Amino acid sequence: MHEARLPVVEIVGVYHAEGSLLGEVRYVLGRLRGTAHCALCDITHGAVRRRRAWDAYVATLDLPVTLVHLDETDDDVAAAVARAGSPVVLGRTSADALVTLLDADALEDLDGDVAAFGDALTAALAATTR
Repeated sequence: MHEARLPVVEIVGVYHAEGSLLGEVRYVLGRLRGTAHCALCDITHGAVRRRRAWDAYVATLDLPVTLVHLDETDDDVAAAVARAGSPVVLGRTSADALVTLLDADALEDLDGDVAAFGDALTAALAATTR
């Protein structure tokens, strides 16, 4: 017997970086040295600011999208990140549970492509309701 799965009501993306000023500086310096990388950052941001393609994609979704840095997570998101790693895209279900939709490897495979992210997210969301 298959367990009924609850629908996802929110997308939560967690960057593999801290959002504080010091965290942002560390990340930029790490990128320059080749010691820091976040595949979700590559999808949502260009060299300086958020990608227009990302904003346009998010505007097409029927779900809210929340993006947070590691130091900005609530306890439940932090626990999910502890299990799944970061970066990660989580789905919050109607029962307020978090499921992993796209892990770090899946995000890395998208090579910063917003359209490929959309396809992968659509497939992951479909899989959560089967």
